[in-house]
Amino acid sequence: MLKICSFLPAATSMIYEMGLENELVGVTFECPSNKPKVVRTYLEGTHHSSKEIDQIVSQSKAQGKSLYYIDDALLASLQPDIIFTQDVCDVCQIDTSHVARSIYKLTKEPELIPLIPRNLEDIYKNAITIAKAFGKEERAYELLVKLKIRTDYILNTLRKNNAPLKRVMVMEWLDPIYNCGHWIPYQISQAGGVDMLSNPSGYSIVTDWERIRLYNPEVLVVAPCGFEVERASQEIEALTKLEGWDTLKAVQNNAVFMADADLFTQPSTTVVDGIELLAALFHPTIFEVPSKLKHKYLAFHTAEKVMR
Repeated sequence: MLKICSFLPAATSMIYEMGLENELVGVTFECPSNKPKVVRTYLEGTHHSSKEIDQIVSQSKAQGKSLYYIDDALLASLQPDIIFTQDVCDVCQIDTSHVARSIYKLTKEPELIPLIPRNLEDIYKNAITIAKAFGKEERAYELLVKLKIRTDYILNTLRKNNAPLKRVMVMEWLDPIYNCGHWIPYQISQAGGVDMLSNPSGYSIVTDWERIRLYNPEVLVVAPCGFEVERASQEIEALTKLEGWDTLKAVQNNAVFMADADLFTQPSTTVVDGIELLAALFHPTIFEVPSKLKHKYLAFHTAEKVMR
């Protein structure tokens, strides 16, 4: 039997969805799994604001340091045959080069399989790559058929209703403000929206508030990377203090929402959950928020009343 480690939460999620977890022996601290945690972060157990986290990340990159480390003794004891890594963002997860430095010390060197998704199609292809490594490629196709049925339903419903594209913005960070990149713009498109401030298949970047004001989104979704909706709610007040906040159409239309980042920033099959949530937020007269996702978002105007 193969022994496999996943150093990417998204890969771990897909492994479980495809029923391949019996051969999984090690994961990261963020993975939805009770398997041994091989990868940790120096930020684990700490609490920082968005601005403080941005400063820590910037400082670490400037010094050439990683926010993550590997439990080398645990990795050696597990003796994996394969390790899934990622090379999309060295801020979000440990990257392949860092892992390569650790496996060099092992008596048995495992195969590294880097996953590098840039868009939705890449995420779906990653499922096939993962299943192939387990020798169970058919599991990936079974999963992908189920996902396609769900996304096709949204697209067909939008067409049947002649739903107009909504002008939207999804924020990946709050202080400073980052637009969205990689696969998120494609999620937005499949949900019946367009984000002209986004960077499809590329990295998110700091976005000036004045540009956002001029763009004037009809719907604004705040989903800071790594945050759940409760954490995002704690920091959104910073946006409300910016000049012109009250003039945004999204604010005036009660169409500002906080959402769990894992629906968008994790390159897993949860991106389809994200599409379903966005479709309901963009077009509430056509779609309803699925019951399983109702705890994954919060309308700002509802939260504002509670805060008052």
